[in-house]
Amino acid sequence: MAKHEPENAFELEKFLPYRLSVLTNTISQGIAAAYRDRFDINTTEWRVLAVIGHYPGLTASDVVERTAMDKVAISRAVKSMEEKNLLERIPDDRDRRRNRLFLTPGKGRQILAEIIPQAREFELRMLDSLRRSDRQSLDRIIETLSAYLRDLPRH
Repeated sequence: MAKHEPENAFELEKFLPYRLSVLTNTISQGIAAAYRDRFDINTTEWRVLAVIGHYPGLTASDVVERTAMDKVAISRAVKSMEEKNLLERIPDDRDRRRNRLFLTPGKGRQILAEIIPQAREFELRMLDSLRRSDRQSLDRIIETLSAYLRDLPRH
């Protein structure tokens, strides 16, 4: 350690959670360029669109759980998407206080169908920057860290 650095120096730029957050935000911004202006949706709305497109009938709480995103952000996105006619809420048959979320048959499904190929193309270009062995390592590392974090106690 250099003499001018305190013993407890903390380099945020080398802190793994920070590095992953910056990487995730940069990736999200890159993908957002493909849909933000054209479809008038933000990153949170895109994620809700993708999750509900793949798992129709989830509740907003289910989306929060699947995406590990903020409850308030998901709630705002759902409200905005409903106003844009991308999403519809249907009361749960068993519990009328809960609403199931579905993409609208027209606009919601159409936008998702147009964005998915663009998102996949972005992903492929990004992954093409890695060697095959690095891609496999990345998948393994993500799975290992995800499993570790899932097993942590939540407060």
